Formats: sequence, C-alpha cells, structure tokens
Amino acid sequence: MSQPRIRLFLDSNVLTGGIVARWGLDKATLSLCAAKLCKLVLAEAVREEVEQNLFLHAKKLSSLDAERLIADYHRLISLTDPELVPHPDKDMVLSSRHLIRHEADVPVLLSAIAAKPDWLLTHNTKHFTATVALRTGLRIATPIEFFRALSRFLM
Repeated sequence: MSQPRIRLFLDSNVLTGGIVARWGLDKATLSLCAAKLCKLVLAEAVREEVEQNLFLHAKKLSSLDAERLIADYHRLISLTDPELVPHPDKDMVLSSRHLIRHEADVPVLLSAIAAKPDWLLTHNTKHFTATVALRTGLRIATPIEFFRALSRFLM
C-alpha cells in the first residue's frame, strides 16, 4: 500500500524561482513534484502571477531562451499534474482581509486554506508569518525549512 504524497502549496515566488533558477531548493521542490514524490497544489491566483512573472522574465531573454523557458513551464505543469484550486469568492476575499497584512496575498492565502495542503512554501516571510500560520492552521515554511523538516523525517 503506497503512502499518500505530501501536498505542497507553492507561493508564486517559489514556483517562479524553481522554473527560472538553474539550481536550488525551489527547483528541488519542483523536482519532487515532477517525480510525483510530492503533489503540487496550484492555486489559480498563483498560476496567473507565475505566468505574468515568466512573461516579464522572458522579455529579457533571447527569443530561443524565452521559448525554452515557456516550454519548460508547460512541461512542468504536464509532469506535475497539479491539483488546481480555483479563485476564492470575492466576498470571501473582502471579509478575510484581516488574516494577512498584504491585501494582494489574501486570495493566495484563502486558496491555501481551501486546499488544506501539508505545507505552504513561500519566501515571503514578511507577510506569511507565524501569526498567519496560527490564524489559519496552515504549516507555512520556506523551502529550506521544508527540506530540513523532510531530512529529519527521513533519518
């Protein structure tokens, strides 16, 4: 009997970083999802921000490199077969503003709450704080914190 995969909700900075970087823990996180060792939980709000970031990044590249970047993104989505989380209701976004300091992060946070992932990984520790984790019941960490916890589990 197989164990359930760890479900990882990735903030746009981790997802974008993993696609753009040549190496690092963001890319390692995506590799875990592509290898189906973890399940990528992808919010529509995050997907839209990632695609916008990739478009801006691609504009700075040669046409060949830009095409490769976009192809790599599409291949990642295909390999990971993410669990998609729809946009939260607008009324819910307005009424949940108190949960997190930065207004633009409310839809992402609400998507994570709805998805109930095992981990929410982000580099945005200024907004996704321990207080936010306590308020929402989410396990929020940076990729390095996640990998440290994972290594303790595997030892």
